[in-house]
Amino acid sequence: MTDQPIHIKKIGVLTSGGDAPGMNAAIRAVVRAGFYYKLEVYGIYRGYEGMINNDIRKLENKSIAHVLERGGTFLKSARSEEFKTIEGRQKAYDNLKSHGIDALVVIGGDGSLTGAHLFYKEFGIPAVGLPGTIDNDLFGTDLTIGFDTACNTAIEAIDKIRDTATSHDRLFFVEVMGRDAGFIAINAGIGSAAAAILIPEKKFPVEKLIDRLKFREKAKKESNVVIVAEGGKSGGAQEISEKVKKILPTYDIKVTILGHLQRGGAPSSFDRILASKLGVSAVEGLLHGKYDVMVGIINNKIVFTPIKRAIVDDKQVDDEDLRIAGILST
Repeated sequence: MTDQPIHIKKIGVLTSGGDAPGMNAAIRAVVRAGFYYKLEVYGIYRGYEGMINNDIRKLENKSIAHVLERGGTFLKSARSEEFKTIEGRQKAYDNLKSHGIDALVVIGGDGSLTGAHLFYKEFGIPAVGLPGTIDNDLFGTDLTIGFDTACNTAIEAIDKIRDTATSHDRLFFVEVMGRDAGFIAINAGIGSAAAAILIPEKKFPVEKLIDRLKFREKAKKESNVVIVAEGGKSGGAQEISEKVKKILPTYDIKVTILGHLQRGGAPSSFDRILASKLGVSAVEGLLHGKYDVMVGIINNKIVFTPIKRAIVDDKQVDDEDLRIAGILST
């Protein structure tokens, strides 16, 4: 991070890695803020791969018309193996310079921010990262762009699954995304009255799950939905359901993997507002000399965290949320 700003006239904005609802709102905010501060804004299509292939276009007002409410990212996203090489990054740098781009706003997860960090260290291109990932696993922000929408999508799907689970007295295992973090699972579990929540960060032995299910059976619960976060050491929903079936062979067990359903859909009002605030703050941060940082929100205040810390430090799940979930599932 530096507080000695260079003179910035042109900025580039890109989305990279997995898409997240609210990315378009973030792009729009960057463009609008850029225009407000008399900057030229260039869209870099398909992330770092587009930077290498010179898929860079100047954005105008019409470029961001009616994108606020759209899911996905109109700039597209892609993963780039070539950008992981110094030769690839050199190509990307040369293309940026050919357009006169002075600085970058990078919207994505830890891989995307890692690329921005390397680019700044090697070529001195100032960059501010925006936390755009449904996983909510970046340090330096309470919430990431797309997380709220993903939780809403998961809860809506689980509500529908519960209808059929109740109709047939079934036990459903529902797997949600999150890579190796349990934030979606915890929030979706509390919001959908799950019988249990299994996340990578905390051990939940099968024996404990069996005891929970038997207790709920005695309490005459009409349905059981167990939320499983992907990436757990005990396996996904399918593996865990098979272990439970061996111990409780009379249970009618079904498995649903929500998958990329959670990435799509129109962003929630919360994600639109969060993305808008962070997009404007990213541009203002660049103009004030805040480089190699991620802009986030903590206790409803805008904060800037060095990218290296944002991607290296672990973001912990809230033990209080887990405690509350345990109480509500009994």
